[in-house]
Amino acid sequence: MQRDMFNQFQKLLKETDGDFHILEQRIPVETQMEYFKYSDHLRKEASPPNESDYELLLTDLYSPFSTLEEKKYVLSMLAISKEVKAYRLLEKYARDAMPDMVDWACMALIESRIALETELSDEKQIYISTGLGGRGNKLRFFVLFFSAEGKPFLEYQNRTVEKEFAFALPQYDCEIERLTVRERHVEMLFLAPIRLNIKTVIDRVMDECNQYGGFLARTYTVTNVKELGEEEIANIMKENGNHQTGN
Repeated sequence: MQRDMFNQFQKLLKETDGDFHILEQRIPVETQMEYFKYSDHLRKEASPPNESDYELLLTDLYSPFSTLEEKKYVLSMLAISKEVKAYRLLEKYARDAMPDMVDWACMALIESRIALETELSDEKQIYISTGLGGRGNKLRFFVLFFSAEGKPFLEYQNRTVEKEFAFALPQYDCEIERLTVRERHVEMLFLAPIRLNIKTVIDRVMDECNQYGGFLARTYTVTNVKELGEEEIANIMKENGNHQTGN
């Protein structure tokens, strides 16, 4: 995540009042964009269904002969109906959806929930989605740290990274899901409260680690779009002057 983009995101959260909804599932950003574009078009072109339409919609949804596009249409139509019954139908389908429909069903479910809560309350409903999803009021982030000057980590440095992050992050209500120290880099997947300035927190923990020899580079990568693969990590490390990723 680029620093200016991260700062804008944090500024928006601080200045925005309302009820936040976080998409918990890991759904590719491309799929999310496709869904919202499709849903927006549907709201403009079609009338929301009422309960008398549900039986026919459900027949198409569960029919083994329906295409993926037909099922997407049904789910999106239910999502824009702003009816409790439609929400319950989406909730049930999302629990049992086939793998090729899970992402679309989850998107339809959260759109339906936001629409209902907007109707039933006076509070602004704000939707936050990322490729890595989240849980509760927390977003999931992937962080990539590098060794200073591309040097392999020593055993005590491995232990220092593991202990410092495990000790410090829970104090900020963060949850580490995975922290892996490689030969010359560290991968961390963790959950952080949406209003937390994670850059400030990470910088503080890195400073604590670097009191024991300055072995972590000051440059690091943070993203909430996806977990980075080996090839992507190798490319980033080359750009930062660390040409070997190790195992």
